[in-house]
Amino acid sequence: MATLLEKVSTLVSANLHALVDQALKANNLAVIDQYIRQVEENLENLADAAATVGGEVKSIRRKLAEHEKKATDLDRAVDVFLAENNETAAAATQSQLNSTRQLIETYAQQIATQDVEYQKLLNAKVKLEARLVTMKQQRAELAALLELAKSKEIVVKTVKSLDALMGSGDSDVSHIAQSIYARLDKANAATEIRAANLDEQIDQVLGRDLINQQLAERKKKLASA
Repeated sequence: MATLLEKVSTLVSANLHALVDQALKANNLAVIDQYIRQVEENLENLADAAATVGGEVKSIRRKLAEHEKKATDLDRAVDVFLAENNETAAAATQSQLNSTRQLIETYAQQIATQDVEYQKLLNAKVKLEARLVTMKQQRAELAALLELAKSKEIVVKTVKSLDALMGSGDSDVSHIAQSIYARLDKANAATEIRAANLDEQIDQVLGRDLINQQLAERKKKLASA
């Protein structure tokens, strides 16, 4: 019994804020769930123990009532035997009365002791039930908080991914971007080269036409001479 009450006392006096902090640091509810399981298990043990002690108290009270009635009957019988001058029977009955009274005192003491234990169990049960309700509420709020934290982590990762694509993130993505830029630069350079070749070709064509024109004019002069 003492061990059970000690366990319950430990659970009742547990620092709930510290448990919540541990859960937040670990980013999971394992420590909270373990505490809740322990509380529920000890509540079952408390209920069983309280039922046992309560049953014992009722049994002792029944025996006490029976012996109190017996003591009343024996006490009357002693007076009757004395009135009849039957001292032998009176002495024997008085002896039984003394034993019965001793049992009555023992039962009364047992009831007092068991009542104290019974009240301790009931009080511990009430306190532990209150702790269970509180911790379940804390767990629900903590679960929502952790879920929100996970959502924020997803948002942060998404933003980081976008930053990487913009050139300020992951090195692998940056290498890919640099490769794309290099290919674009090469294509631009090739276009410029082709444009330059085309200009040269145009110049060459224009130069040939001038020569042909000059030769034609010379031919006309020669023909008219």
